[in-house]
Amino acid sequence: MCGIAGLIYTDQARFVDPSVIEAMCTAIHHRGPDEWGMWLEGAVGIGMKRLQIIDLAGGHQPMANQDATIHIVFNGEIYNYRELRADLEKRGYRFATNSDTESILHLYEEYGQECVTHLRGMFAFAIWDSKKYRLFMARDRLGKKPLHYLYDREKIVFGSEIKSILRFPSLKPEVNSSSIANYIAYGYSPDPDTLFRGINKLPPGHRLTWESGRISIDSYWDIEYQPDYSLSQQQVFEETERLLEESIKIRLVSDVPLGAFLSGGIDSSLVVALMARNMGAPVKTFSIGFDEKKYNELPYARMVAEQYGTDHHEEIVRPDAEEVIPHLIKMFDEPFADSSAIPTYYVSRLARQHVTVALSGDGGDEMFGGYDRYLDSKLSVFADKMPLPIRKAIMGTSVRYLPESFPGINTLRYLAADLDERYIAKMTKGVSWIHGKLFSPELIAQVGTSDPSGPLRMLLPRVKMHDTVTRRQYLDCKTYLPGDIMTKVDRASMSVSLEARAPMLDHLFVEFAFRVPVQYKVSGRTTKYMLKQLAYKLLPHDIVDRPKMGFAMPVAQWINREWKEMSEDLVIGTRALQRGNFNPGYLKNMVEEHRRGRRDHSYIIWTLMVLEMWYRELIDGKLRND
Repeated sequence: MCGIAGLIYTDQARFVDPSVIEAMCTAIHHRGPDEWGMWLEGAVGIGMKRLQIIDLAGGHQPMANQDATIHIVFNGEIYNYRELRADLEKRGYRFATNSDTESILHLYEEYGQECVTHLRGMFAFAIWDSKKYRLFMARDRLGKKPLHYLYDREKIVFGSEIKSILRFPSLKPEVNSSSIANYIAYGYSPDPDTLFRGINKLPPGHRLTWESGRISIDSYWDIEYQPDYSLSQQQVFEETERLLEESIKIRLVSDVPLGAFLSGGIDSSLVVALMARNMGAPVKTFSIGFDEKKYNELPYARMVAEQYGTDHHEEIVRPDAEEVIPHLIKMFDEPFADSSAIPTYYVSRLARQHVTVALSGDGGDEMFGGYDRYLDSKLSVFADKMPLPIRKAIMGTSVRYLPESFPGINTLRYLAADLDERYIAKMTKGVSWIHGKLFSPELIAQVGTSDPSGPLRMLLPRVKMHDTVTRRQYLDCKTYLPGDIMTKVDRASMSVSLEARAPMLDHLFVEFAFRVPVQYKVSGRTTKYMLKQLAYKLLPHDIVDRPKMGFAMPVAQWINREWKEMSEDLVIGTRALQRGNFNPGYLKNMVEEHRRGRRDHSYIIWTLMVLEMWYRELIDGKLRND
C-alpha cells in the first residue's frame, strides 16, 4: 500500500525539479512511511511513498522494466499476481522481485492498456512509457484506491491525494463553486469533480492516457445486471459462501500482521467468521463504541469475538470536535461530511497499534440489498395505489403553497414523487427539494443551477429497465460506494498507515452478486436476505435479528451540547455567512429548529460545519503549509 505522485510537462525541453516530486511525496508520507522513491528523466518525474506489505526486501518503487523504458508507481494490492506471474514467465518475461508491482509492469508490456482487465485487487497506478512519451493511469473497478489529477496544456500533475497536487509550485487552491451544491447534498463530491477548481478524480473502473499533451479517459469495466433465474436458493446460498470465503482467503496474504474491523453488524461479523475458519491463529479484531447506548454496537461485536475466540480490542469514542474536525479536513483534503469517518478513523488508529492490514465488511449492503432505502415505506406503498398523476396533482400542488416549516411537508413531497425521485431525494438528503431556498441567489446565478440531482440522473438511463432494487443498487455502487464509503475507509485507514481490504468488493464476488435474482436479496420487507441466511449459519442469531444500526454517530445530540457554540460559529457566524453561498435566513431558521428539537437538521448543520472549517483551514491559506 502506497501513495503515488507525479508531474509531466508537455514541453520535453523542460526539466522537473526533484524538490517538487519530493514535496508531493512528503505530503502523503502517512500513506507509506516505510520508504520512498523517485525517478526523473527531463520533463518527467514520478515518486511514491511505500507501506511495506508484500516482498518487504524487494518491491522498491518506482520500478522499471528490463530496458528501463517503462516505469511504474503503484498503490494497492493485486491478489492474483502469482497466477499472472506464472503466465508471464511462460511468455518469456523475467522477474527481478517477488512483488505484485512487477506483474503490472510486464502485463503492460504484453497487453498495453488492456493490462488492467487482468488485475484482481485494489489499485491506482501510473505507468510512464518513455518510447511513446505516454502516461497511462488506471483505477480499480470499485474505487477502493484514489487517484487525482490536474491537467492543462502545459502539464499533467497526479497524486493519490489532492494534497500532493497542491504542493505544485504557484498553484493556489480555488473553490469549484459548481461542486458546493453536490457536496451539501451528498456529503462528498461525486466523481469526477472535486471542490478544487481544475483538480479531478479518475472515476472507478476508468483508465486515463496522456500522450504528448493530449488526454483521453475511458471506462474498462461496469456492473452488468444479468440475473440467472435458473439458480435455486440453495445454489445461491452455497455460491455466496464459497465465493466470499475465497475472496477472504486471498486477502489473508501478507508479510505483516493482519486483523479485521468488527462492528457487530452482519457484514464485518461474516468476514471475521470466515477469517477464523482460514487462519491458524486467533483473528485480531477491533471495535469502536459510544457512551450513547442507541449508537453503541460493542455488545454485538463481543458476541462474535467470543464465539470465534478472537484477540479483541475496543475503544469508546467521545465528541472532541476541536481535535477531530481539523483532522478530518487534513485527511480528506476536500470537505467530507459522513460523520462515520470519525469512528472509522478511531478504529483504524486502534487497529494500527496491533496490525498493518485489516479486513472490513464494506460492500455487503450494496451487493445484497441491505439498505432500508431499497424499500419504500409502508405509507408510500399504500399511497402508490393512487395513480402518480393524481398524487402529484394533490400532494405536489399542496407543497407549493405550504411554508417550509409545515409539519409533514417532506412526507407530502415523498408521496407525490415516483420511485426514482424518491431515491434521489433520499440520497441528496432532501436538498434536491429545497436547493432553491438553501443556496443564495448569487451562487445559483454563478453556477447556473444548484440542483444536486445531476450525478444520479446521468446514471439512471443505464438501468431504467431494471427493477427498483437493482436500479438503486447500481446507483449506489457508482456514487455512494466510491464517493463516500471507499473514500472514508481509504483516507481514515491510510492516515494512520493501515491497509484496509474489502473482500465483499472483490470484483468477481460483485459480478456474482449482480447475477443473483433480486428476490434473493430483498424478500418481502427483509433486506440482505441471502447474507442473513449465511449469517444464521455462522453467527449468533441476535446479530442477525437486531435492527440495522450502521456506523452512525450521535451528531444531533452533540450539536446541541458539546458542539453548540462551535456549530453556531461555523454555520451562522459572520465569517461563514460572508462566503455568500447560502441563504442566511434559511440557515438561521434551520439552526433554531434544531435547537428547539422541532426537526433534526443535524446532517446539513454538520455538513456546513465541515465546509466552513475546510474554507478556513485550506482555502484561507492555513492548512496548505502544514
